[in-house]
Amino acid sequence: MGLLDQLAGQVLGSLAGGGQAGGGGQPALLQLVMSLLQNSEGGLGGLLGRLAQAGLGEQAASWVGTGANQPVSGEQIGQVFGGGELGDMAAQLGMPADQLAGRLADLLPQVIDGLTPGGQVPASGIDLGQALSGLAAMLGKG
Repeated sequence: MGLLDQLAGQVLGSLAGGGQAGGGGQPALLQLVMSLLQNSEGGLGGLLGRLAQAGLGEQAASWVGTGANQPVSGEQIGQVFGGGELGDMAAQLGMPADQLAGRLADLLPQVIDGLTPGGQVPASGIDLGQALSGLAAMLGKG
């Protein structure tokens, strides 16, 4: 587990009232998304590239931009990550892969939008403080 994962887990756990991040709750999903961002080759830009390669470039661009976020479906998210990777992530959270795909379809646009408030992907990568502040705001605690 990387430093970002540990810090996000601690912050998210405390924001959720001290509960554990397991069980597929919102903090666990946010931690999973932060892990995806950290572990994707190229970080946020790499994840956006994966989305574009899967045919979701227009939607992903809307999440980065300053306008309304275009929706994606769980099925589309499943195509981005593939059954194996999605299954592994779902097993970590103790939920079915199709349920995780639907939850990621709801959450990814919000997280990416929150990490790109100026409508631009940060050139120097994701600022940990900004990311955690954005996650706290998403949980309604910031």
